Amino acid sequence: MSRRTATRRRPATREPADGGISPRQPCPCGSGRRYKHCHGAGDVPVPRPFAGLVGECDWVGLRELVPAGTASLRLAAAGPAAEHSDRDVLLATVLPMALPAIVRADSRVLLGLQVNARSGDVSRDLAHALEQALAVEPGTMVSTTGLPGPGPRLQDLLDPEVPLVPRVHDDFGFWLEDDTNARSAEVQASLERANAAVVPTVRLDGVEAAYWCRIGERAHLRWVVPYEEDPLLDALARLATADELGLGEGTRYAGSFRAHGLLVPVWDLPVEVPAEGWAAPAHAFAHRLAAALDQGGPLTAAERRARAGLRGRQLTLR
Repeated sequence: MSRRTATRRRPATREPADGGISPRQPCPCGSGRRYKHCHGAGDVPVPRPFAGLVGECDWVGLRELVPAGTASLRLAAAGPAAEHSDRDVLLATVLPMALPAIVRADSRVLLGLQVNARSGDVSRDLAHALEQALAVEPGTMVSTTGLPGPGPRLQDLLDPEVPLVPRVHDDFGFWLEDDTNARSAEVQASLERANAAVVPTVRLDGVEAAYWCRIGERAHLRWVVPYEEDPLLDALARLATADELGLGEGTRYAGSFRAHGLLVPVWDLPVEVPAEGWAAPAHAFAHRLAAALDQGGPLTAAERRARAGLRGRQLTLR
């Protein structure tokens, strides 16, 4: 074997990324990871972009399940947005013309949640839109920009002590709150289109991130749960084997989907029972699920078969 063949070639030294950041340096977003494994990774997705935010499950619910919803946000008194900590920020599922953000004439910021991801990190995308909104003049509609560069995420900008309290609306009337720009012909047309597409949705009381909805002549409960997928599937399999997976008479566990790193179980419900009628059954199921999660240990043969069936009824949205 020749010396040339036996000698391993050293990899070429990578040039610093855009902005002079070396791929080996810590990412400026503060994640603790190297830049090449974080925001320097191009389109490599962050599997749970809302992890670390208070109310992660409701963040996912508002982005994926709720047509018209809002939640007040508070900026952190320390960190990248400290100078704007007294600004009012309202998270909105959708804004007119699918804008990423709007700054009202009174300087109140509306941040759109259901916008197309521009990078692999939805949290960074939203934080970038919020940064832009904080920097512009009152009365500005913030337009979509290109791929955001390195910078803070929502976890860096928001107060970690303030809970997320979603408010589900019947329509998008909150767009029109005494603002001249909001009453333009273009916004009015967007409002009419959005209102026509609203699916009746209700967040259940007493359980986190459980959303009832009615689509045509069918009703469903879609519930974002905070557990890791494998132990959750084990627990659901135990409940299925014990015939405790339903929410009551006339209900059926339909399957689940993954969204932003979390599993969202779905049940088919009798349409004649109103949304508020499912709060107690959902609360009871939450207790059964918690007990099944605590049980641990290997699954029985019947539970393994049930688990395989549950996994076969999954799909991924994000």
